[in-house]
Formats: sequence, structure tokens, C-alpha cells
Amino acid sequence: MTAGTHTVTNQAPPLVGYDVFSADRALAEAVERHLPPELYPEVREELAAFGVSAGSAQALEWGTLANTCPPELRTHDRYGNRIDEVEFHPAWHRLLGRGVAAGLTDAWDRPGGHVRRAAGFLLASQVEAGHGCPLSMTHAAVPALRAEPELAAAWEPLIASRVYEPGLRPPLEKTGVLLGMGMTEKQGGSDVRANTTRAEPLAGDGEYVLTGHKWFCSAPMSDGFLVLAQAGPYEGGDGLTCFLVPRVLPDGTRNAFAIQRLKDKLGNRSNASAEVEFDGSTWARRVGEEGRGVRTIIGMVAATRLDCVLGSAALMRQAVAQAVHHASYRRAFGGLLVEKPLMRNVLADLALESEAATVLGLRLAAAYDAGGEADRALLRIAVPVAKYWVTKRCTPVVAEALECLGGNGYVEESGLPRLLRESPLNSVWEGAGNVQALDVLRVLRREPAALNAFLGELGLARGADHRLDRAIRDMLAELADLEGIEARARRLVERMARVLQGALLVRWAPPEVADAFCASRLGGDWGASFGTLPHTLDLAAVVERARPVA
Repeated sequence: MTAGTHTVTNQAPPLVGYDVFSADRALAEAVERHLPPELYPEVREELAAFGVSAGSAQALEWGTLANTCPPELRTHDRYGNRIDEVEFHPAWHRLLGRGVAAGLTDAWDRPGGHVRRAAGFLLASQVEAGHGCPLSMTHAAVPALRAEPELAAAWEPLIASRVYEPGLRPPLEKTGVLLGMGMTEKQGGSDVRANTTRAEPLAGDGEYVLTGHKWFCSAPMSDGFLVLAQAGPYEGGDGLTCFLVPRVLPDGTRNAFAIQRLKDKLGNRSNASAEVEFDGSTWARRVGEEGRGVRTIIGMVAATRLDCVLGSAALMRQAVAQAVHHASYRRAFGGLLVEKPLMRNVLADLALESEAATVLGLRLAAAYDAGGEADRALLRIAVPVAKYWVTKRCTPVVAEALECLGGNGYVEESGLPRLLRESPLNSVWEGAGNVQALDVLRVLRREPAALNAFLGELGLARGADHRLDRAIRDMLAELADLEGIEARARRLVERMARVLQGALLVRWAPPEVADAFCASRLGGDWGASFGTLPHTLDLAAVVERARPVA
């Protein structure tokens, strides 16, 4: 029964049934820019197909179900046996299977593999962010495993597999595996050298048993976990070592891996994050040398930090797409919202932040593919810089985009509340803001090649925009003044991030985008909130570029 007073008018249609990849001009252009020409047609077709899937009603429904029906912990079976299993809604498995089949755990040995994977990760994360966690950790485990060639030879083909095979079985008997990570403990958090988990050697070469706990262990249904434990002198914690802990042992028995509880998180509710205990019989295989745990696992951390950048860029892009789409259909005060000068200013401001994040994330992925000495040096400093800034910009962008939908944006059915709950996550995971800023200072003090690579990247854009040139000079002046540098670390890293984004946009973005970014983020003509861009800029073109129409 429909009342005549409830005829639906002046509502935007759902943003569904479109190619998420091709509709994102900044992303599509970045992929073409960073791939060898001979690869681009194949990758474009692959990503367009994945983009159509990401924009489908079915995928969006899976994302909703995976979050409204979160995982549940089953510590015991009906007979009282300890099983420590996490049950997920079928939608979660479909999302993960789709991501694995799309190659989101396979990048390290493919031509252009990191760029194509980064683009795919951006698409998958716009559908649902939580399942990106196991995909990210599995992909990122490869550099750490390569510290032990025998382990890498056994596990890498399973990591790169396009087959998703859930369930607890001996990992090397499966056709595809997922890996997780356990670093933090409740007494230390990011200070992993305060870890108290102990490793005692067994008779077998590289075999140990672990005793201790992990305060955050994400995706506990994975087939194996890279963890840190003290394997040398325990006083002072100078024996920190990396280990691989399988959930199931080669003989088919369950490893001692007690899941004490799942975290009740603000967002990321589709993904299980657990507290786990190792009881003294937890079998582990050493990865790398004893006492070199941080050095061994740092490659994994760097890769997951880049995924934090990409995940935040994805949340921003989806939020901006929803806001621009809504404003393109919604009429108020005699015209479309998108045509109103103030709304156009807000949307353009949001679009700038989104495009800058995407361009930066794809540039760093391309550096992984290039793999040269200068590229590795650039990644060493630019990844924590990007991780600090992009993940912090995500929450205000999503909140402002939600406001563009008014009351509709505050309703769960719009999808914006879920994006907002997700938005702070990547700034916390893999080291919060202070950790990233201090990491940048550490690199500046110890690795001059990294700063040289960073300045070389900026140098490619010098002379193209006077505001960028001035911002580079100001940044260099701040770098030259080391007095009280730790207290100023956040300010410095923020400036480095904005200058790097500006340099990339000046080189590659349309003039109206680069001009607006430099005028606001570098030129100082910008207010404390979004929608304060100089009114003389070509804001209509910036908004039109962000509109999600293929």
C-alpha cells in the first residue's frame, strides 16, 4: 500500500552497476602511466573487469553482509575439545575469493605486478575494507619469507595462487594460503623490542617452541603467521627474532594457538582481530637470523604500510564518488547541488585530496616494480611520509563527504557510516602517526641516500609551479634546522607529504587539478575546513573529473 504523499522524487539513484576502475580517471591514468606500454592493454582489461565486479549490486551486498554479520569465535567443539576457530559469513569468503582470484596476493614476480595489484586493492577496498587485511598481510609476507630461501620456495607459490582455499589444513597440502602477522603485545604496542614472548630452540634446525601472547593478531583464520619473539638473551630484549607459526602442523594436528577473544572494534567489523596465546608447545620455524627479527620483518611492515595508504585512498575515493554522485542528481534552492558555487567548492576540495592520495599511492607501487637502488631509497622515506599523511587525511575527507548527503549520509543504508568507521583505522595500524614521524626522522639521520632520492623526485617538478618551488625551499630550510626536530616531526612530515603530492600532480594531473592543489595546500590560500578553495579556480572541471561515470 503506497500513500500518495510518499511519491519518491529528487533522490539520487544508487551508485551501482558501473565500472569502478574506468570511472576513476586519476586511477586509470596512473595505471597507464606506470605500466610498460606493452602490458597496459592486458592490465586495463583485467582491471576494468574487476571494476565492473566491484561496482555490481552483488559485490556491494556482500560488503554489507560481511559487516552486519561479523565473525564469531568458536573456542571449543560440542565435545569440549579446543578448536579455536573463527566462523565468517559466506559473504566474507566470497569477497576474499574474489580478491585472491584477482591476484591481490600476487605481485612480487609479475611485470608491473605492484602497480596492477595496487589498483586492484583500491577497487576491492572500495567494496569492503575489512577483507583487505588478510590480502595485504599475505602479499606483504613475501619479503620476510625470502630471508629463508627454503621457506620462500615452499610458501611463495601458495601465496601467489589464484585459488582461495579456506579451512584449517596443513598449509603445504593446500592450493592457496593466507598469512597473518603478530607483532604487538599489550605491554609494548609499537615498541616491539619490549616483547616478552619467548622462543626455545628444539633439536630440529630452525625449529622452536613459543611461550607468550599477542595483543593484536588480525585474520586469525589464516594458515600461518609471522611473529616476533625473544630467542636470545631475554634480559634487555636483544634476541628479538622473526618466526613463522602455522595454524596446522604437517601431520595434520592443530598447533597450540589459543584465541582468547576477538576485539570489539570501532570499524573493520568484517575482519577478525584476536588476542592469542602461545602455551610453550606452540611450534614455530625461525625466519632469518636470531636477533634480527625487526630487520627481517621490516619488508613486510613497509608493504603493509603502503597498503594502508592505498586503503585510505580507496575510502576517500568511494566517499568522494558518493558525494559527487549525490550532488549531481539532488536539486535544492532552484538547481542541482553540484552547480551551487559553495557545494562545488566543497566537492572540488575533497576531489583534490582523493586524487593526490591515489597518485601518491600508485607512484610508490611503481617504485616497487622498478626496484632500482634509488627506488628502494625513495620507498624507505616516502612510505612512512605517505602513511602518516594520507591515512590522517582520510577521516576528515569521509566525514565531509558524508555531510554532502545531509541526513541521508548519516543513515547506514547510504554506506557512508561504514566508510566513516573505517576511516581512522589505517592511521593506527602498522604504526600510528608518531611512529611514522619518528621513522622518517630515523631515515633522515641514518640514510642520506633516502633523502637524496626524495629530493630527486621533487626535482623532476621544480620550475613548473612557483608555489611548489617555494614550498620545497621552505621544506629544505626546516630540514636544515635540527634543533628540537623531534617535537616538530609531525609538522615536517606533513610538509614533506604535501610537497611530494604537489610535485606529482604538477607533473601528471590536469592543470586545473595541479593549480588548485598548489594554490591551497602549498600556496596557503586554504581554510581550516573543506570548501575554502580560491573561487577563481576552475572548480567545475575538478568536480567533473571526480564524477563516477565511465
